[in-house]
Amino acid sequence: MMTLIVAIGAQNAFVLRQGLRRQAVAQVVAVCAISDAILVAVGVAGFGALVNAFPKAITVAAIVGGVFLLGYGFLAARRAFGGPSAMAAGPEPAGRPVLTALALTWLNPHVYLDTVLLLGSIAAGRWLFGVGAVTASITWFVALGFGARLLSPLFAKPRSWRVLDGLIAAVMITLGVTLIASS
Repeated sequence: MMTLIVAIGAQNAFVLRQGLRRQAVAQVVAVCAISDAILVAVGVAGFGALVNAFPKAITVAAIVGGVFLLGYGFLAARRAFGGPSAMAAGPEPAGRPVLTALALTWLNPHVYLDTVLLLGSIAAGRWLFGVGAVTASITWFVALGFGARLLSPLFAKPRSWRVLDGLIAAVMITLGVTLIASS
């Protein structure tokens, strides 16, 4: 269960970036944790079984999710290979990190595949399992968002940001291609 939550995806990469930048961390962590709690509840309630009854929906979600992850990966690659680093970009406008966290959660079909379908199929009807998944999710987002500051000395150099963005790009592009190829 924890491997589904901890898996580095667009949402976790964004929480890490915000934690390193120390901008709107509490709000981003809250958005991600509350969203995951809702998605886990939907999965445990059996929505995954309903979606499984329509296999074409899974195929469409995989393709859309793959394209979404490819786009996020290419943006990270652009930053890694010469775009502005996260630290040089300056503070974001008020509300933008929250809107980005909402978009990376609710518009990312990969989140639905992991949380609603996969976790939901494991936990369907077992609410105690769902409570454990939500607890793990909250713990992870708090640790990732607020623990990222411990890595701040490492990320004081633009080169470190480029390496991180390169790793994020590689993971997102690989996941995107895998999702599209598997559909």
